[in-house]
Amino acid sequence: MKPRSAAFALAVIFTGSSAALAQNYPSRPVTMVVPFAAGGPVDTIARIVGAPMGKTLGQTIVVEDVVGASGTLGVGRVARAAPDGYTLSIGHWGTHVINGAVYPLQYDLLRDLEPVAMIASNPLMIVTNASFPARDLNELIGWLKANPGKASAGTAGSGSATHIGGIYFRNATGTRFELVPYKGTGPAMQDLLGGRIDLMIDQASNSIPQVRGGKIRAYAITAKARLAAAPDIPTVDEAGLPGLHVSVWYGIWAPRGTPREVVAKLNAAIVAALADATVRARLADLGQEIPRREQQTPEALAAFHKAEIDKWWPLVKAAGIKPE
Repeated sequence: MKPRSAAFALAVIFTGSSAALAQNYPSRPVTMVVPFAAGGPVDTIARIVGAPMGKTLGQTIVVEDVVGASGTLGVGRVARAAPDGYTLSIGHWGTHVINGAVYPLQYDLLRDLEPVAMIASNPLMIVTNASFPARDLNELIGWLKANPGKASAGTAGSGSATHIGGIYFRNATGTRFELVPYKGTGPAMQDLLGGRIDLMIDQASNSIPQVRGGKIRAYAITAKARLAAAPDIPTVDEAGLPGLHVSVWYGIWAPRGTPREVVAKLNAAIVAALADATVRARLADLGQEIPRREQQTPEALAAFHKAEIDKWWPLVKAAGIKPE
């Protein structure tokens, strides 16, 4: 057989096998890899969305927690998996954007993963302890400018949303305050409540319960629209700091090369899950915002993912953020 004929034959065989795979997909359970421990936000969202996805697909979505190296081990496993739709990656802004600027990854976040759908997002909230003298965002910025280096902000560690949010806020406002690293958001919030640190720029879902209880003061959320879970808190645009937009958003990916028909079936299952009233209510209880229908496509996630990498990698690299 001539080389061209052989290549053509192989292409026909591959195309036929891909079509057969897509037609029969899924014929067994699908594994969704969570790159963090069970019980955390990513694991919780995976289980909320995974159960109804499984009903639509007619197969169980098995949530598997693969822990290590700030999520890079779990994402790497999916990047190296067979592109057949049976191994999925669920992650967020940290695992699929920030980690690429912090860690020497053994995979490419854009080239080695196939976008399936964005599923939720959670903006940050600018908060202080209840005794802080500023009454609104402009007064907070004014106080920080008048007292350079005197305030301290808690972070959940190097490269966390609280860390990068603090850097982003400092750069945007021209203020100077200390960023104090903690081993997680919980200890940092405890010190904020106790008045041992002054402020945090943390995920809204973490702060809302404390704001509702009057234990901390909220100034703004870093989003273009107000949160349904906290409609009385203004956006940064409304509060006087337009354009300071950052959110911890969540998405689902498959290995690169997964047949388009399989991606389409997975996307349809996610879209159906996000339209379910119970799923929407459970995500809202977590302070999560569900993207509009037109933002739930693979193409929308691909474009947004690249835009987020282009936006955040220069800031992270300029700040010299290193792995802990």
